[in-house]
Amino acid sequence: MCGICGEVRFDQTEPDLAGVRRMTAKLTPRGPDYEGYFHQGRVALGHRRLAIIDLSAHANQPMVDEALQLVLVFNGTIYNYQLLREELRSLGYVFFSEGDSEVILKAYHAWGEQCVQRFNGMFAFAIWDKRDNTLFLARDRLGIKPLYYTHEADRLRFASTPQALLAGGGIDTRLDPIALHSYFTLHGVVPAPNTILRGIKKFPAAHTMRISVGGAHVASCYWMLGATRPEHDLTEAEWLSAMRQVLHRAVTRQRAAADVPVGVLLSGGLDSSLLVGLLANPAEQIHTFSIGFDSVAGELADEFVYSDLIAGYFNTCHHKFSIPNLDVLSRLPEAISQMSEPMPSYDVAAFYLLSEQVSKEIKVVLAGQGADEVFGGYFWYPLMDKEKGSPLERFSRHYFDRDHAEYLDMMTDEYAVPDTTSAWVSAQLQQPVADEFLDQVLRLDVTQLMVDDPVKRVDNMTMAWGLEARVPFLDHELVELAASMPPALKLKEGGKFPLKAVARGLIPDAVIDRPKGYFPVPALKYLRGDFLEQVRMLLNSEACITRGLYRRSYVEKLLADPDAHLTRIQGSKLWHLALLEWWLQLNVDCLDETL
Repeated sequence: MCGICGEVRFDQTEPDLAGVRRMTAKLTPRGPDYEGYFHQGRVALGHRRLAIIDLSAHANQPMVDEALQLVLVFNGTIYNYQLLREELRSLGYVFFSEGDSEVILKAYHAWGEQCVQRFNGMFAFAIWDKRDNTLFLARDRLGIKPLYYTHEADRLRFASTPQALLAGGGIDTRLDPIALHSYFTLHGVVPAPNTILRGIKKFPAAHTMRISVGGAHVASCYWMLGATRPEHDLTEAEWLSAMRQVLHRAVTRQRAAADVPVGVLLSGGLDSSLLVGLLANPAEQIHTFSIGFDSVAGELADEFVYSDLIAGYFNTCHHKFSIPNLDVLSRLPEAISQMSEPMPSYDVAAFYLLSEQVSKEIKVVLAGQGADEVFGGYFWYPLMDKEKGSPLERFSRHYFDRDHAEYLDMMTDEYAVPDTTSAWVSAQLQQPVADEFLDQVLRLDVTQLMVDDPVKRVDNMTMAWGLEARVPFLDHELVELAASMPPALKLKEGGKFPLKAVARGLIPDAVIDRPKGYFPVPALKYLRGDFLEQVRMLLNSEACITRGLYRRSYVEKLLADPDAHLTRIQGSKLWHLALLEWWLQLNVDCLDETL
């Protein structure tokens, strides 16, 4: 896990080295262990390292292989690097380090752009190829590791976060109306390549791009998720057996790829509890971590009864943190400043505060994110399945935060656009290689929506504290297997039936059979007291009014009765508006205009 950035020039001038250093400095929290630079000709690269595999200086980056004429900056982990290393050795390659970074360099030299097909892991990397003066960018299949860029006539810059690109200077920070429509319709999701800032693009998951010093670029999608049944029908027992094997391999592989201890973020739900059960070993005590908050409006704000049960059952070294709501409010600006894009999900603050505590004890954790999307765990999937109408109608009635008409009532004329989000969702649902409507929905969630919600959320908040979070339920082999399962099997017994079946007998039934919970931060759902006053101050601030995004009548309606205005999946519409404004004030309005 690290932070990467760089610049390649197209106009025969030297890169802006001061700008690259500013970008690199902005990435310091993602990589507190080492800072490195590379500059040659028209390219400059920066790197901040979080040392997880091969803790020696041999694995520092930018990693230069003079024999192969290649230079690498890499963020992530290649879990099967040891197997690839042995294969590459058999081909005659000699290694000077013991980690996964050098494996990427040798794999690229051996197999070219198709090397990404061989990687099991989470990654975003750039390789400068001195042989032909080209830059090669790549991002993992499910977008677990972030990558942003700005492509102009005279240069391309890339970085792990938009904040780093903004620190480099010269970014068009005008708001993108199309992106805003997605943001307010899909719970903060803005599909790649857009971001809410016109000048910054998001590198799509499962893609590569080669850029020449002349400015030409070629992008390619190297993986697509099919959602069809196999030729030969499998029985329920056969599906579960296959899943148990692939899941166990994913968890084992992700725990093993580290030269430091690996813990678990234990929410008390099925997913994280199952990870603890799969990792449990009498010879080695697991570190587990849980967090809770003050209750609001009668809604419980912790799941300690279940996390305590799992910690006791498996005798983990358990760490439990209770955070008062006033502390949440005072720390929110920090969390928001670390969001690569505005994320209105309530649990962002929870992950930020939990990660702070966890990072004091350990450098790597496993987390349960992705299980609900992969195995059909959310309440809206069965509702969509029963719905009538077109695929778009069935999806939107149970998922969209607001209909297009409400969006137009909310936004000023400058940001009024056609219903672009519906058009995008409809096109995604109609992509081929999906047998049933729910196959279409789950694939959309896993390959597009999830990337910009729970996946980005976990990466941002853990890496803000130099903590690496791994997500075994997003192992691409497990995702492919789950996508081929009949949706009815996944939705059986209230959803996530395959995981419940695998967990049965491994973890206590009380956790398997409990009602589904969410990482609770009710103070951000039921805006009261100091939280409501903070939101009121933001939306009535001079900056917000001058920005001219929202119609004042809409803002005043939400402020008058916040609890009455929740989205279809029970999010606060008021918080949605306030969070975007807060993010802009913290990350954009404060920029030095001289950069």
